[in-house]
Formats: sequence, C-alpha cells, structure tokens
Amino acid sequence: MNFKYLKELKDCHLCPWDCGINRLDGGKGVCRVGMPEVAYTNFTEVLKSYSITLLGCSFFCTYCNAYRISQYPESGWRYRGYVDPPALVEEILHAFKSQYAQDMSVNKLSFTGGEPSIHTPYLEAVVGLLNKEISGLEKQESPPLEKQGISQMESLESPHQLDVGLATNGFITRKTMERLSRISSYFNFEIKAYDTELHQALTGAPSEPVLENAEWLAKKHPEKIRVFRTVVIPGLNQEEIHKIARFIQEIDPSIHYRLVGFRPHFMLYYHPAPTRSLMQELVEDCKKLGLKNVDYSGYHPGGSQVTEQMINNGLKTLYHHLNRAGCYRKPRNCGDCPENHHCPAVILEPWTNLPDD
Repeated sequence: MNFKYLKELKDCHLCPWDCGINRLDGGKGVCRVGMPEVAYTNFTEVLKSYSITLLGCSFFCTYCNAYRISQYPESGWRYRGYVDPPALVEEILHAFKSQYAQDMSVNKLSFTGGEPSIHTPYLEAVVGLLNKEISGLEKQESPPLEKQGISQMESLESPHQLDVGLATNGFITRKTMERLSRISSYFNFEIKAYDTELHQALTGAPSEPVLENAEWLAKKHPEKIRVFRTVVIPGLNQEEIHKIARFIQEIDPSIHYRLVGFRPHFMLYYHPAPTRSLMQELVEDCKKLGLKNVDYSGYHPGGSQVTEQMINNGLKTLYHHLNRAGCYRKPRNCGDCPENHHCPAVILEPWTNLPDD
C-alpha cells in the first residue's frame, strides 16, 4: 500500500463536504470511510458488465435500498475490505475470461456503491492499471502487475480500451467530476430532487452541486450520459419530477431520463410505493414538457394512490420519518451535523421501525 494515489486521502477534498480529513489515519468525514473498500463484485446482465461495488457514501438517503453498503460501517455488516489495485485488476481480467462472462457477452466494467466517487483516486488507479495491462497483453511485453507502480498511471489522457461505467449521485467537486469524466465511458447519474430543502431532507445534502455537475456533464460530455434518473417516492418527491424534467429539457431534450419506482426500504420501509398508473402519468408529463427520451422502470402492484394531502404534507412526513429514526436536525445538513461521524439514525433492521397506528 505504498502507492502515491493513497496520499490524496490524507487530506480529502473530493466532494463538496470538503472535510479535509486524513482518511488513512482514522479520520472520519461525512462519508465515514477511510481506505477504499470493496463490498463485492458481480456480473450485471442488463449492462453486460462486471461490477465493482464500493462501500460508503457522501449521502444519507432516507430510502436507500443499499443502506448496509452506503452506511458502512455503522450498518454493522462486514464485506471484503481493501483490495490492492493490482489484485483487483487480476480479478477483473480473470472474470472477463470466464465462460460465464463470455456466455453473457460481458464487455464493460462498472463501479457502483454506495457512492464510488468518494474513492476517485482508487478508481483512477484501477482503470489505469487495467488499460495498461490490456495493452500489455496485446503487445505481450507488459511487466507483471505487482511490479507496476500506480504513479505510472496518474495521467489518464489516453483513449479508453475498455468501456467503464459509473453510477453516481453527482455530489462531487468540479475537479473530481472532470477526473471521473476522463476515466468513464458512461454515467448513470441520479438526481434525487431539485429543490434544496427537499433534497436535504431526502439525502442530508444540498442539491446545487448535483445540478451543477449534471449540467456540466450534459454540456461537455453528453455522449457519456447513459441516463439521468430519479427514484419516484409517492407523496414526497413526485412534484420534483416536473422540475427535473424542465431542467434537463432546457439543457438538451434528447437526454435519456428514467423514472425508477421507489421500493419501500430503510427509514421509509412502511411508506407507500408508486403504482403503475402514477409512473406512466409522470412519464407522459415529462414528454409534454419536451423530453424526447423518457421512460420508467419498476412500480409496485400494491402501491397506493397518491392524495393531495400526501403531497402537501410530504416534507412534514419525511421529517417525521427522520425523527423516528433518530435525526432531529431541521433543516437537515449532514455536513454541519455534530453527529455526522457516527449517525444515530442508522436503522439496522428497518422493519422494526413500526409506523404510527
């Protein structure tokens, strides 16, 4: 672990929280993670991808369906941990050569989480090593991985040799966004809400950095946007869909926008899920606003119809869920919360957080 990329984690400024802590010496920022750690790896048939899932997140989403990963280590689960980039690259190459991958026509590498952007130097090291190794295999003159220093891969300006995808919440500095755009072939970029007040209640973070990065990416690298997406939570953020749709339409109406049906989980374990009719209605609304490429995935056959009262009381309902979980700050901002190093609102078993009668 003597690679140069680790030095950046001694004074971390990768996201707008700007913690400046030493992640290598036990320091805990808002994301609460130190060394980059791998949760697990798997093949993703839909994306024809080999996926690396990384631990930790810069958000604290009330509805996270991967909270055991995003809220690590407070979630109490244990995963693989730190994997040296050379070892991970060897694993990736071995996976791509497997019969399983060939039968599935796997041709991409993807990073997800949690939030992979908080490990940007690690991603650069892995992708750099992987591209070097692929070139070496083609030329049959590459030195063994264990003899290659990560410092050799710090400049990643050469063309990609493998499609690399990144799923992100977009809450990163512009410098980090630019770095990720150099190593990524495509982004699955999630915009959780438009208005900052609701975005903070949902995630603990303001929406402005997310929207700014979404606009920058759409204008500078529109070809790298696989999809902008929003999870539709009935009665909480469904009114935001129209605002996000207008935001995207004003940049480029051809950008792919996908609405994802909320699955009750974490603090919102007992909150109603969207019906199929609601998802279809929102898609049609987005099209009427001028978007040319919008669709949805997922709904709940037992979802509830949304009432005006649910919509009007959405923010109040959200803070009620937060209070029940142990978060009492309003407006919510995890960046200046004195308990952000060890949040009391991590629910280890969401189904035990029973709703009011």
